Amino acid sequence: MQYVNDKDEGSLSLKRGLLSIADLAAQEILCLIEGAVGMKQGGGDARVRSSTTVGLLFEKPSLRTRVSFELAIRQLGGQAIYLSPEEVGLGKREPVGDVARVLSRYLQGIVARTFSHQTLRLLADNASVPVVNALSDAEHPCQALGDLLTIYERKGKLEGLNLAFVGDGNNVASSLLLAASLVGMNFRIASPPKYELGSGVLQTALGFAEESGSTITCVSDPAAAVDGVDIVYTDVWVSMGQEAQAKSRRVDFADYQVNAKLLSCAKKDALFMHPLPAHHGEEIAENILDHPKSVVFDQAENRLHIQKAVLAELLRDV
Repeated sequence: MQYVNDKDEGSLSLKRGLLSIADLAAQEILCLIEGAVGMKQGGGDARVRSSTTVGLLFEKPSLRTRVSFELAIRQLGGQAIYLSPEEVGLGKREPVGDVARVLSRYLQGIVARTFSHQTLRLLADNASVPVVNALSDAEHPCQALGDLLTIYERKGKLEGLNLAFVGDGNNVASSLLLAASLVGMNFRIASPPKYELGSGVLQTALGFAEESGSTITCVSDPAAAVDGVDIVYTDVWVSMGQEAQAKSRRVDFADYQVNAKLLSCAKKDALFMHPLPAHHGEEIAENILDHPKSVVFDQAENRLHIQKAVLAELLRDV
């Protein structure tokens, strides 16, 4: 990776937190990936004070997000406190702004996993400590950063690669789109009608793509999207909070399953990616996670390493 950091040490825009991939510049993304690679290889001396405590404020249950963030701060030398939905009741038991102001008196950072992106913004607007988006209905930036780390490890570069996303134009797709367009990766997405990417995120990404030289293609045919690409990516058809739509979504997405036949349309050395959890027999065929092209469990591991890099940057001077 070629990257020259022409900024002062610790001057990344992350100092106020990370709500969206759009909060970062391309060089900042590459810097975080370099940091994560170094940490994963056992190098670097990134540490935080032992008194540094980060709150994990979750409205949604989690496996990878909770474990990877909790381990990340502990491995950096700090501490984590998990705050469950029942304990806090964001916007129900107590106003979001009040929660943010109280936690800012106790903690050095907040990692929030929320249903609504507006809740996340209210937290950030009222907190005096950095807030990290650990998933909202709009974006999943740490997932996208971990994905780029995984791609870079396997391909040795990001710029010029072709990534195809098959399925819902959801939060994961939105963050991937923004990340790809920033670093010069070409992005294709195949979605059924009514499930396309939002116009706002698409317009933002088109602006990034114009600067980086990447392309963005939106189609309805999965085979057309996957044809000759370097990476094939998919996600669940029904996310948390969409259970009432499960039946109709399964009908609408029936032709969007990633299986061996669809993967064969990609390059021979293409990667298959999924953020997990996966619904076997729905968005992916049975056993596809064990396909030779699959790097799904590498993705899961890399959430830890990229989040260590993010937290180390955020909490460097705390």
